[in-house]
Amino acid sequence: MSDPVATTTEGAVRGRAGGGAHVFLDIPYAAPPTGAARFAAPVPHEPWQGIRDATRPGPTAPQPHRDGFGALDMSPYFEPGWIPGDDYLTVNVWAPLHARNSPVMVFVHGGGFITGSTRSPLYDGTAFARDGVVLVTLNYRLGIAGFLDLPDAPANRGLLDVVAALGWVRRNIAAFGGDPGNVTLFGQSAGATITSGVLATPGAEGLFHRAIVQSGNGMGAFSTEQAARVTHAAAAALGVEPTVADFARVPDEHFVDVTPKLGGLDLRTSTRFDPLLGLSAFSLVLDRQPAEAVAAGAGAGAGTTLLVGTNTEEGNLYLAPQGNLTTSTAEDVRNTAAQVHADPAALVARYRARYPRASTGGLHSTILGDALFGAGSRRLAEAHAAQERGPTYTYEFAWRSSAVDGQLGAAHTVELPYVFDCLDLPELRGPRGLLGPAEPPAALATRMHSAWVAFARTGEPGWAPSETHRFTGCD
Repeated sequence: MSDPVATTTEGAVRGRAGGGAHVFLDIPYAAPPTGAARFAAPVPHEPWQGIRDATRPGPTAPQPHRDGFGALDMSPYFEPGWIPGDDYLTVNVWAPLHARNSPVMVFVHGGGFITGSTRSPLYDGTAFARDGVVLVTLNYRLGIAGFLDLPDAPANRGLLDVVAALGWVRRNIAAFGGDPGNVTLFGQSAGATITSGVLATPGAEGLFHRAIVQSGNGMGAFSTEQAARVTHAAAAALGVEPTVADFARVPDEHFVDVTPKLGGLDLRTSTRFDPLLGLSAFSLVLDRQPAEAVAAGAGAGAGTTLLVGTNTEEGNLYLAPQGNLTTSTAEDVRNTAAQVHADPAALVARYRARYPRASTGGLHSTILGDALFGAGSRRLAEAHAAQERGPTYTYEFAWRSSAVDGQLGAAHTVELPYVFDCLDLPELRGPRGLLGPAEPPAALATRMHSAWVAFARTGEPGWAPSETHRFTGCD
């Protein structure tokens, strides 16, 4: 079988055939963000002559090494880290062998706005192509280049990258057998929060038609006051003024080095709590939260069909691998509640009344997970449903991983191997793997992956908008 060739608006690319799909890697959708351009809106890539090789993965956005998950191996999610190279605003494409007007799905990876890339083995699109979907994954600017709020630079440049990639899809996906009139944008964690932001972005209308928000936060944006604290801390750490001119002289290596030092900043203000609870110093920066903009009918989300969901035990990822699920105290619970509510005692009492049998660690995890993902996801779903301009579907992922001596449970990120139907990845197995040592239910991956495919094809995942579907592994 000859290698597939597709012609884009910038030039031709040669991919490879394998695993029942045509695979194209490292295709630029925007010009390399270098120098001062790191703090500008994305611009089109220069055309190239001849046929560009698209058979090998390319560079990734500058990012620090990410670990800190104790007994859990999260390398499948974060690897391979930073692979240097200027031309990293790229997409990967998996297409069915005989694709023609096939539904398209565009995935935005997570990683706390500071890490992640299309090179994660979790984001292999073979299963989507097998089932008739053209899958596109994309890199976007991270950390300081992507989300630091500078007074003389456009805000949310990482989000602007995602919009630019959607524009590339609209112009070019037909060359890969995709239907530009049937595009589903979906993301997980930070990628889901970015997806929420795109829903609220004027100018993104018509670039996608459906959206899936997996464990994101429709209330997860920083205010300009919160973002300014991060900006001044970064400028002080780098010894520069908070201007594009000064930041443009700093090499990416220094941005990468300083990023971890910005974690843990106190971003609480008189009007807002920190939506990320100190886990990351970067997020979207908006005057109005995505859920609030959607509620007002603003942006691209007003007429889209939306699927929103979370995992039952999101907070376990941040407690169980470090041993903190079993050692959490009442003071730990109260301290977490104080990060998200003006009356922490009242908040704890409400959760205790709702979950009377929960252990102290379980209560801690629930408050943490709700603050990071649950509450904001519900607000987004409610806001979208209230508009009545497109159906709103919800789900809950409840299957419990046996990792970390059975403590990980239905934690943040555990749903990803099921969505991408990639349970066979060896690095996901074993006591330190995301799926744990027990055999994961393949039938659940079939059901969940099929629901995502059905949603992309028809706008209906397989249940009514009036119900929240639970993925348990036993249904």
